[in-house]
Amino acid sequence: MFTFTLSFVIFYLRTEIRNFQIRKNMLEITVERNENYVLCRPTGELDAYTVAQFREALMELTEEKFVLVDLSDVPFMDSAGLGALIGGIRRARDNDGDVSVACNRPALVRLLHTTGFDRIVPVRETVEEAVLALHDPEAI
Repeated sequence: MFTFTLSFVIFYLRTEIRNFQIRKNMLEITVERNENYVLCRPTGELDAYTVAQFREALMELTEEKFVLVDLSDVPFMDSAGLGALIGGIRRARDNDGDVSVACNRPALVRLLHTTGFDRIVPVRETVEEAVLALHDPEAI
């Protein structure tokens, strides 16, 4: 009886760990188009596990004239996520597009500032401010 119970507990814990890892590594990306710009809003962590999905979403937007990336629902971003974001911006600019970023999370804003990202792309606290920055990077 004890062996069966212990085996079940181990099986249960392994299953829960796997389920947690799957939930932890999920990223949802919403893309909204309007007549002035396209809004790309990732929700979840942008890291080595989810970066391929984010990179693919940005690649689909390279033909757009104005792209706004809203990082407000991203609690964590590592160097892989930052690299994908920079790559997406490079591809957009190669196609004569422009990008701005909305981010109200202090840890991410600090990362974007520390890496110098905010010197190449306007980073604003709200989507509304980031929209203005798409047309006038000096705005706000």
